Amino acid sequence: MKLLITYASAGAGHRRVAEAVYNYFKEQRPEVSLEMVDILAKTNALFRFSYAKGYSFLVHYAVELWHFAFWLTELRVLRPLTRFFAALSNRINTQSFAAYLTRKDPDYIISTHFLPSEIAAHLKIKKKISSTVITIITDFGVHPFWISRGTDFYIVASDFTKDKLIAEGIAREKIKVFGLPSDIKFLREFDRASLAGKLGIRPDKFTVLLMTGSLGIGPLEELAALLCRDVQVLVVCAANKKLYDRLNKRNLPNVKVFGFVNNTEELMAACDIIVTKPGGSTIAEVINMGLVPIFISVIPGQEEGNVEALEEFGVSLTPKTVDAIKEMVLGFKNNPEKLQEMQSRVQKLKKPFSCQELAGVIR
Repeated sequence: MKLLITYASAGAGHRRVAEAVYNYFKEQRPEVSLEMVDILAKTNALFRFSYAKGYSFLVHYAVELWHFAFWLTELRVLRPLTRFFAALSNRINTQSFAAYLTRKDPDYIISTHFLPSEIAAHLKIKKKISSTVITIITDFGVHPFWISRGTDFYIVASDFTKDKLIAEGIAREKIKVFGLPSDIKFLREFDRASLAGKLGIRPDKFTVLLMTGSLGIGPLEELAALLCRDVQVLVVCAANKKLYDRLNKRNLPNVKVFGFVNNTEELMAACDIIVTKPGGSTIAEVINMGLVPIFISVIPGQEEGNVEALEEFGVSLTPKTVDAIKEMVLGFKNNPEKLQEMQSRVQKLKKPFSCQELAGVIR
């Protein structure tokens, strides 16, 4: 049996979900022939650059333009037009990927991004491949680009997402509420005292993790300075070297500063609260760790949909200012019962067996 897992390297979340699926099958289903492919590696250089860098540029420097584009492509009245031009551009620029799929024709294609899903579903409709096409929607909301005729199954994070797909006309039997696949390291049990010793922090002190993705955006420095007198703070600067240097130079009390990390799960396990961005894969990881999230720097569009979904479950905390974040953090610190109640809500959203359930579809 041949299984192809594909994603697009436009944001880290799609890749992380793809890697979680790949690693699970590699370890638990050794009889399956596995490949993992970034669709952008099989497109022309201009398309690859604009797709990978364009999103990052828009959400950091022209967020209102991104919001407008997201809104425009969601409008039902304009969908025939926006989908036509998007599909035309995608098919012109992904011919190498389409040829690759046609040549391989795997038994199953699992995609964690809508672009390879669209190309695979189109090829299946044209009878150029016979693969079972499975799309993992990596957000809680559903942008129309995720929906492609020819897709066999949609794997979704929650009933909220399922209802969105049904409203778009997708048959119930095509929707599987398995949750978003996460790396197995986010499902392990941890000893907080041991981790605290490893990280050089106090295990008995209320601890907050500040982490906003690979670019380290948002008011992390301001938050660290506001919180450090009252709680222990871990700050992940990731690629933001200027932030890393500034924080190290300030040497704030009770603050530990990190650059890029490969032990995110350990940092989460050592904390009581995380202040982060509401990306789909990040939310899945946070939920699986049972960590209470406070969301900042919400990107209009898909992240707003994620926040909307979590509001239905009573775990969407989105204060508008850094002072409001501090007040919320101290509210949890000074009221352990309130923190436990929120942790209980988060625990109810856990879906730790997503990969196993997905593997049950692959026969």
